[in-house]
Amino acid sequence: MELSLPVVCITADNLAAGWEQAVVACWEQGARIPTQYDREGDEPSRDVSLFLAVKDPFAEPRIHRAMPGGFDDLEVYRQEVVDGIHDHWIAPEEGKWQYTYHERITAYSVPGLPEPVNQLDAVVEALVQAPHTRRAQCVLWKPWVDPASDDPACMQRLWFRIFGDRLLLAAHMRSNDAFKAAFMNMYAFTDLQRVVAERVSEGLGREIKVGQYNHVVDSFHIYGSYFADFEGFLRTLETRTFEQRTYCTAEVQVFIDEARAKVAAALQNEKRT
Repeated sequence: MELSLPVVCITADNLAAGWEQAVVACWEQGARIPTQYDREGDEPSRDVSLFLAVKDPFAEPRIHRAMPGGFDDLEVYRQEVVDGIHDHWIAPEEGKWQYTYHERITAYSVPGLPEPVNQLDAVVEALVQAPHTRRAQCVLWKPWVDPASDDPACMQRLWFRIFGDRLLLAAHMRSNDAFKAAFMNMYAFTDLQRVVAERVSEGLGREIKVGQYNHVVDSFHIYGSYFADFEGFLRTLETRTFEQRTYCTAEVQVFIDEARAKVAAALQNEKRT
């Protein structure tokens, strides 16, 4: 019997190549299935289960030019995940955000517990105490809240483990928009991996480098409403080299720095107002 949901396994040298290969595989191999977000006239989405292993997520080229949005969007999202710059926007009782990944990772509230749990601190402590532990993870799903949510968390857990002097991160997602979100997710999650590696290095008194990154997704999909845009992306694969489809970080550092300055200014303005 054929698989109902194709399973895609990819190993890539860097983040840009891994994302590109994964999204193309989804297009070529994906099962056709409708979603809860389809509009009238949309074609069924294409959907696979994905296991992507990136050997070195900070190897260059790190950034794909087909990322959704621009450098401002990429930097805002990175800081939301790593630094929690918009955790204060969480106010479901006011119709605002219900959660952020950073809030779930660093302030995971549980009914009956007097204080939220900082899971990231617990991960660092576990890795410092036993670098080979298999127990260093953060969970994000809240079964008492998320099933009834209009926007439940896609990220389910982050699993960390040290192999030799390198920190592996496996990010497990129940659902991931392959074309319009996945690259930004990978970019931010690997920067969080960097932060944990630095904190563990300090705790151990020796350098732990960023190692392999695994991006594991139950439903890695391209929505039917994006097909026209995606076909344009496919044409770039035929007309441009891989180097022309990607950026090395040093090439665009000035734009990243400008984006960081804009984020800092926006946060300061928000504090004033």
